[in-house]
Amino acid sequence: MTIKAISFVAKSGTGKTTLLEKVIARLKEKGYRVGVIKHDAHRFDIDYPGKDSYRLVAAGADTMLISSPEKLALIKKHAVPPSLAELLETYFTDVDIVITEGFKHGSLPKIELHRQERSATLICRGAQNDPTLQAVASDEPLELDVPVLDLNDTGAIADFIEERFLR
Repeated sequence: MTIKAISFVAKSGTGKTTLLEKVIARLKEKGYRVGVIKHDAHRFDIDYPGKDSYRLVAAGADTMLISSPEKLALIKKHAVPPSLAELLETYFTDVDIVITEGFKHGSLPKIELHRQERSATLICRGAQNDPTLQAVASDEPLELDVPVLDLNDTGAIADFIEERFLR
């Protein structure tokens, strides 16, 4: 089974999460099941002291899953981070598309976000020419070898994903 996935990449502070909230909502309106993987280069905690799940992990549990009638959360310690392919194959076989935030050096197809006020350069074009770049969502016109989408038109970005990856 091939899992359809695309990475949204940008320099920090460009507004990836804000844009993805809107794109995901548009894809959901179209009836798609959407998964998301957010890359975090730093240590993060989804739990906090005092919660039972935190206490169980602090006690030494290597894997801890909390489940309710509506959702579940999994905390799994690892010595070596799993590959993106492993994450997709393990956790995302039940969705139509997976959107990743980050993974700018990964091999998935990418849409790069560009804000003129944030940076004059792109990650995927310039010093490096990333062959996985599918489009750039920008707030200014750019001359590129890939489609340039309006960063503020989340409907057009969702349509691009649908046409390119879901049909």
